[in-house]
Amino acid sequence: MMQLVFNHLTPALEDAQTLPAEKLPKLLADLREVECTALARLTAAAPAPASPDQLLTCKQAAAKLNCSRDWLYKNDLPFVRRLGRKRLYSSRGIDEYLARQK
Repeated sequence: MMQLVFNHLTPALEDAQTLPAEKLPKLLADLREVECTALARLTAAAPAPASPDQLLTCKQAAAKLNCSRDWLYKNDLPFVRRLGRKRLYSSRGIDEYLARQK
């Protein structure tokens, strides 16, 4: 008998040896799905490493958003980061916010 690397595949091997012939196409389709999924993971490009987020001042964020600094202070925005009393603005968060607005 063939030695399998992964013990949880033993039932599939036993099925291949004992199932009636009319059920083998379904078994082969299931095994093919597993194979294709594993191949897709192997050949998928690795995600690009995320660049570190830059925190912007209110003035920089207003320029990037083309809005006033007052508007930034008056609105509760998802990309605001607070460091104590200081408000900073996530550059990546602003980019995502602008992409959603389109």
